[in-house]
Amino acid sequence: MIDKHKVEELVKGYINGTGLFLVAVKVSNANQITVLADKKEGITIDECVAIHRHLENGLDRDVEDFELQVSSPGLDLPFVVIEQYLKNEGKKVEVTDLEGARYTGILKNVTPGGFEIETTVKTKGKAAELKDVSFNFEQIKSTRVILTIK
Repeated sequence: MIDKHKVEELVKGYINGTGLFLVAVKVSNANQITVLADKKEGITIDECVAIHRHLENGLDRDVEDFELQVSSPGLDLPFVVIEQYLKNEGKKVEVTDLEGARYTGILKNVTPGGFEIETTVKTKGKAAELKDVSFNFEQIKSTRVILTIK
């Protein structure tokens, strides 16, 4: 089986200093390698192709055959790395905490320890008001972008 850490190191070495960031690497038992990468402005097809070619050159099919896919993480997947939070600051997100409570609001103030969302809070007997709710990354089960149609 292809070593996941070798794939990660090859990708990290290639994208270092480019503005790209690695989201995830998955390697199945059948050597199906999936690399998810992105950048703040969004990754291009040409950048995915370049990573793919770099990996093709860094891995030896004669030693072990593999299938390789390089893409962006897509909008339907939850955030995995802090760079995804930074990329999506100012956008509407849904946060699910470890207890299953869901919060929807505008993502802001991302730091290495956590983030805030600006959300509408309803208190019994009072009008709804906008409030900032803070989260530590350890409290979060998932965070996803909510697509809005204008």
